Amino acid sequence: MHTTDPDRQRLDAAGITFLQRGWLSSNNILVRGDGPTTLVDSGYWTHSAQTLALVEQATAGQAIERLLNTHLHSDHCGGNAALQEAYPGLVTMIPPGLANAVSNWDPVALTFEPTGQHCPRFGVQGLLTPGSTVRMGSHEWEVHGAKGHDPHSIILYEPLQRVLISADALWENGFGVVFPELEGVSAFDEVAQTLDAIEVLNPALVLPGHGSAFGNVSAALDKARSRLEQFVTRPDKHMRHAWKVLIKYKLLEWQSISRKGLNDWARATPYLAQAMPSGGQNPQEAAQWLDSLLEDLGRSSAIKIQGDLIVNV
Repeated sequence: MHTTDPDRQRLDAAGITFLQRGWLSSNNILVRGDGPTTLVDSGYWTHSAQTLALVEQATAGQAIERLLNTHLHSDHCGGNAALQEAYPGLVTMIPPGLANAVSNWDPVALTFEPTGQHCPRFGVQGLLTPGSTVRMGSHEWEVHGAKGHDPHSIILYEPLQRVLISADALWENGFGVVFPELEGVSAFDEVAQTLDAIEVLNPALVLPGHGSAFGNVSAALDKARSRLEQFVTRPDKHMRHAWKVLIKYKLLEWQSISRKGLNDWARATPYLAQAMPSGGQNPQEAAQWLDSLLEDLGRSSAIKIQGDLIVNV
């Protein structure tokens, strides 16, 4: 984490331990103080043991009391079930939009099936409603809606230290895939509105869902808006980017897989299959479509193609 002394002072004053992960698992934010010891986001399910170890080390064995999810993509809530098992009294809170989908456990509505990913079932005990506040550690944090990347996402802001937990609404070098667009739902305007809302909050320090914490928020907003304008002008560019992100993400989980195995997974993954010629029903056309994406990923050094084996880099 690249933080200055003032940034470190803000984190300490707010009782925050920033656990920076990678791309398979979201970052975790631990908040302690004289109120509930709280963890924000829990990573991907295959990293659950690592998440538990990081939390135990950061708390020196103290139990966490609350688990908050900024949104319910599998890289942010995949560790929920393991944390709930490890901490039986844990109160888990999520944005309200998918509360029924969690209660009924609908992996389609939760986008786990459409993305070709997995998340173990977990329970929910509370909601994070935009416009409300939630106690984490010694401070009250504001809950703000952050539509765009996910229609139900929220961000969390602590006004005294001006710390923002931005999830995937804003990274230092962009923002997350705008998933509603994959379903034909216009959401670029919502991304812009969320960026505007972050600018109004005027945070001094941002803790993103992926990547390092950063304090140059103006520069990050400029980069995000520039990237958004490219996608608005060329929505096909965003779609192709999204497909490659889904493939790269799965390779982060697998590390390597045969070309046939990847083809089979892609044809069974709705967000990819629906984009293929003939909806993936023609294996040869589907393979050619996928090969073009793999070539792009290879050129950008995101993967290596070793004969019949696709390898994560």
